[in-house]
Amino acid sequence: MTDTTDTHESVADDGQTRRRFLTAATSAVGVGGVAGVAVPFLGSWNPSEKAKAAGAPVRADISKLEPGQMVVIEWRGKPVYVLRRTPDQLAGLVTLNDDLKDPSSEVSAQPDYIEGDGRAIKEEFLVMVGLCTHLGCAPKFRPEVGAADMGGEEWLGGFFCPCHGSKFDLAGRVYKGVPASANLEIPPYSYESDSVLVIGVDAEAA
Repeated sequence: MTDTTDTHESVADDGQTRRRFLTAATSAVGVGGVAGVAVPFLGSWNPSEKAKAAGAPVRADISKLEPGQMVVIEWRGKPVYVLRRTPDQLAGLVTLNDDLKDPSSEVSAQPDYIEGDGRAIKEEFLVMVGLCTHLGCAPKFRPEVGAADMGGEEWLGGFFCPCHGSKFDLAGRVYKGVPASANLEIPPYSYESDSVLVIGVDAEAA
């Protein structure tokens, strides 16, 4: 599949991360593994580069995101993955708990208002920081169920870090037997409306 992010180097600081993911900030990746057309409204809604570096919230219209499709949005110089999960993808999450290091996210970074296997405010929309919790590489989106190179029929789709082989499910939860020790981080976020996502503002404060 086409991947617009550089996944072969670890991230040393926010400046490096911003340069690496700036061109990927509005790229859409679908289930078929083909990079989609950049979403035009994201850039116009984002604050200035100076404001983003200072931690300003980022707004994005996700109304056109199709089930099974993922977009990457830049926030604080980091890539934030927004995935609209299908019913089948959601149903598979509960079956994986025995294979995961921290299935209930007891030791992983996420806001208090994020609960359950799906780790999301709205079950179908996963919002998480796209940096591996091992050394900061960017995991690749691997939605192909049963992919031979990901473990065959036991693989229900998820994310794979090509740097050192860590694997995460479609809720960003880390598998056992890989270098990463924690689930992918869930950033503070909320919804301004049914279709507008705000990254950087907690749901409880929205």
